[in-house]
Amino acid sequence: MPIEPGLSAAADLVVTEADTAIACGSGDMPVLGTPRLLALAEAATVRAVAPALDAGTTTVGFRIQMDHSAPTALGDTVRAEATLEQVDGRRLTFRVTVYDGNGLVGAGRITRVIVDRAGFLESLQGRPPAAG
Repeated sequence: MPIEPGLSAAADLVVTEADTAIACGSGDMPVLGTPRLLALAEAATVRAVAPALDAGTTTVGFRIQMDHSAPTALGDTVRAEATLEQVDGRRLTFRVTVYDGNGLVGAGRITRVIVDRAGFLESLQGRPPAAG
């Protein structure tokens, strides 16, 4: 299967305590945390192209431009839908929308890059740990 615009997938989540802004450290409200929303959106992008990738390759995150425009309560189901819009060499740009039972929760674009798994991990070897 070629990697071309139009590939799409979705990812669903029932919001639990572990998914809240409190648990993510991104706020102090018991609602879906923005980091969790972003992770769900990325999961949909990964699913959209995974069947089309060559053996030994994967995609890694490069850029996220996302609006988180409405809260989602504990126990609600949220769905991220991703559609591949543009292929520019190894760069893949997706349109992402996130909904819950009340409507649109977030929308934006995510760009991922196709990499060789082994080469990507090898690039980390010998690097000093990041200062912290």
